[in-house]
Amino acid sequence: MPIQLRGRHLLTLKDFSPEEIRFLLDLSIDLKRKKRSGIPGDLLKGKNIVLLFEKASTRTRCAFETAAFDEGARVTYLTNSQMGKKESIEDTAKVLGRYYDGIEFRGFSQETVEEIARYAGVTVWNGLTDFDHPTQVLADLMTIMEHADMPLHEVKMAFVGDIRNNMARALMIGAAKTGMDLSLVGPKELAPDAELVQEMQELGCLTGSEISVTDSIAQGTAGADIIYTDVWVSMGEEELFEQRIKLLKPYQVNTKMLRMAENHSVKFMHCLPAFHDLETETAREVHRLFGLEEMEVTDEVFRSPCSIVFDQAENRLHTIKAVMAATIGNL
Repeated sequence: MPIQLRGRHLLTLKDFSPEEIRFLLDLSIDLKRKKRSGIPGDLLKGKNIVLLFEKASTRTRCAFETAAFDEGARVTYLTNSQMGKKESIEDTAKVLGRYYDGIEFRGFSQETVEEIARYAGVTVWNGLTDFDHPTQVLADLMTIMEHADMPLHEVKMAFVGDIRNNMARALMIGAAKTGMDLSLVGPKELAPDAELVQEMQELGCLTGSEISVTDSIAQGTAGADIIYTDVWVSMGEEELFEQRIKLLKPYQVNTKMLRMAENHSVKFMHCLPAFHDLETETAREVHRLFGLEEMEVTDEVFRSPCSIVFDQAENRLHTIKAVMAATIGNL
């Protein structure tokens, strides 16, 4: 039976079957091919989309806007709404649902995006919350499909660093759904949510995925096809830099760690932005306070041939386009 996603929300990949995820990935690859071939799209012609942002963004905003424009939609970028201030989330959602065919939310609380979806009456997409980042993981899976000489269910990924953050959770869900092995490698003080780990391990028993948690870099990265990391401090946690540096400095991705994988084809991934040099205000301030020139990844690894971070970034566009086309478009 053909996959039908019209009218579905994307709040978390937990809500999607492995077959539905594969459908979105295959559609993403097809849409990327069409864009690179210069074939114009009209899958979102006549649609109106609002992007509701609490957190700053480069990739999420640009990917949603460009994907929408490519397929004929119109976009409103909204950062100054009264939602949660002078107007409730429920009332805001009901209003926006009268104007738009789809709503993207990027902000802090997973409960907020779920409440918008409950009351909007139109499709809602999660562009990032503190709990999850499903559109990023779709782009990650697509990128792995492009670079790995094996199907997803044969891939082993090591996610290194802050293993209780939203990317670690999102990757756990993505790995468990697709049969990919995932090792979460980080200090015990930043251990992931045990309930979610158990849930994804149980799901993995059905899909062939193995989800493990360790503080041993050697154990966690052995045989890895992908080594993935993220920033040590997420948006809204800036006061934790000193604490996180002490905990996570041993988990910096460098050439020594890549060699531990004992895999000459190992790839490096990062959802970006990355603190790999001193070319940002934040990095220079961290350097002034703590003396670090690089944080979660060295500049050498970030710029190396094994790094596929900009392919990841590009694929945000194609996977987001696929999600919108599948859920509100004219497929």
